[in-house]
Amino acid sequence: MMKWFIGLFIFVLLLPITAHADNSGILNTKHNLSVTGPGPIHALTETRICIFCHTPHNATPNTPLWNREITHGVNYQTYNSTTFNVTLSQPTGSSRLCLSCHDGTIALGQVKSVTGGIKMNMELTGRPSLLGTDLRDDHPFSFPYSEGVSQNPQLKPRPTDLQFENGDVIQCTTCHDPHDNTFGMFLAVDNNKTALCLKCHGRTGWTTSAHATVTNTWNGSGPNPWPVNDRLGSHTRNTVAENGCENCHTPHNAGGPQRLLKYRKEEKNCIYACHNGNLGAKNIAAQFTKISHHPVEMAAIGDINGTPHDPTENPTQVTGHVECQDCHNPHTVNPSITAKAPFVSGIIQNVSGVDKLGAAVNPAIYEYQICLKCHGDTTSITAAVSRYSPQANPTITNRRLDMAVTNPSFHPVMGIGVNPNVPSLPSSTSPDQSMNASSRIYCTDCHDSDETPRIGGTGPKGPHGSIYPHLLRERYETLDGTQESYAAYALCYRCHDRTSILSDVSFQKHGMMGGHSGHLHLRMGGGAPCSACHDPHGVVDDGVSGDHTHLINFDRSIVSPVPGNTTPIYKDLGKFSGSCTLICHGKTHNNVTYP
Repeated sequence: MMKWFIGLFIFVLLLPITAHADNSGILNTKHNLSVTGPGPIHALTETRICIFCHTPHNATPNTPLWNREITHGVNYQTYNSTTFNVTLSQPTGSSRLCLSCHDGTIALGQVKSVTGGIKMNMELTGRPSLLGTDLRDDHPFSFPYSEGVSQNPQLKPRPTDLQFENGDVIQCTTCHDPHDNTFGMFLAVDNNKTALCLKCHGRTGWTTSAHATVTNTWNGSGPNPWPVNDRLGSHTRNTVAENGCENCHTPHNAGGPQRLLKYRKEEKNCIYACHNGNLGAKNIAAQFTKISHHPVEMAAIGDINGTPHDPTENPTQVTGHVECQDCHNPHTVNPSITAKAPFVSGIIQNVSGVDKLGAAVNPAIYEYQICLKCHGDTTSITAAVSRYSPQANPTITNRRLDMAVTNPSFHPVMGIGVNPNVPSLPSSTSPDQSMNASSRIYCTDCHDSDETPRIGGTGPKGPHGSIYPHLLRERYETLDGTQESYAAYALCYRCHDRTSILSDVSFQKHGMMGGHSGHLHLRMGGGAPCSACHDPHGVVDDGVSGDHTHLINFDRSIVSPVPGNTTPIYKDLGKFSGSCTLICHGKTHNNVTYP
């Protein structure tokens, strides 16, 4: 009697569902592949719904009521990443059932209970639901969740309201319910504000980050930042906060083989559809089109011609790339957290860096530590101006050494400057009218966008791009013979008062000649640029080329030694006093002193 009842029950379940049936469940979803199905893929004549997956008789062995072959001999390429420490085997359990359709190796209509299969109007080819057998760009599955938790402290304890096979194994059905499309894409729960992702993932700082809280909406121009909305029906997400993780990540068919980013070129995940002025408040993408910019285009995930960014990389060995993530942590970025030099702000908090001794730090506490990852010991950038110190390598650009607080002079990035007498501070145009000889500054006080709001512009802050060389925020001429003007040396005059400089307060004339004014107005056609004498980052004392206080480190193309010397020599003779032994503009200075 009981067997008869069960058989009748299954028979009733498999009867064709009519148009009068309730709208709940699978009937009005894309998994209804019958001729009456609402999706773009459907059978030509088959009216039964459950038959595409289930059958009461002659089912696949070891899989109750399953009406499809479980493909054997298929070698799936599984997810692998430096930030995922679980070794995956081939897919198992219920995920194999899902893959019997979604890997594309078996036709959708190829079921066991119908000889010759069911004729379909089309297959999954070209559709986002086709995962194929290369699963390296898909969220990992078929592994014990407990093993993942043990390897990753930012995974939460196993959620009790999601389905885990055998109580622990994460499968397709952990995130998807194949019979219920209430939330779109057959998600087990509504992923608005990434509620589903956050069931498992607990990134430190995420809940207060901009990507989790801001309510910016897309203005409709340019690429759609959230194409997933096309498949969510009434559960579309229209703000940055509502899309959360999926602003950058996608669980299936990701752009690259690691970390499930939408695009293989990592910078595209930031600037292509979001930080282009159509969603983000500022157009960062435009900055990277300027003649001087951080070359985020250098490398991509899986690119054999470059070294892409990796969250696990040693910051003391960064080479071959610069990406948005080298300076910004998208999971914790928070523009509401402000700071003063030298400390990091919320925009660049929680990224790695290199300290002034050359050691790795994580997170970086000071802004310059982030810069030193690329502009310190690992740099291969040629200096813009060839100088005399250090003698061994006149083209060196190691800013960790240049700005060391043990140097005779340096711009006060790593520490307070050693010169207590800087009468040109502050300029009337300085953003900080309290600036003095004890002030600290950021690298980005000089290296910044030419449109930065820090000097009255309307563009974004930061060294993304500039119309001026070397990512400088303002004009800084280094060509000999430049006609002195505020515009020519706007970068210097932003902090150092032009009137004070041209009044020769700190560099007085020798008789009727010299001083700052005399050198800057050396000839009718122009004078010596600031860079002829001053090295803006700082000077390593080599013990050979004289004193290097006041950032004195001569430009080899303008200044040369007198006969018998190997370098031009400057001697510091005390407050506002010194002497030079050198040749400049054809004139020999033999121990010429000032004042």
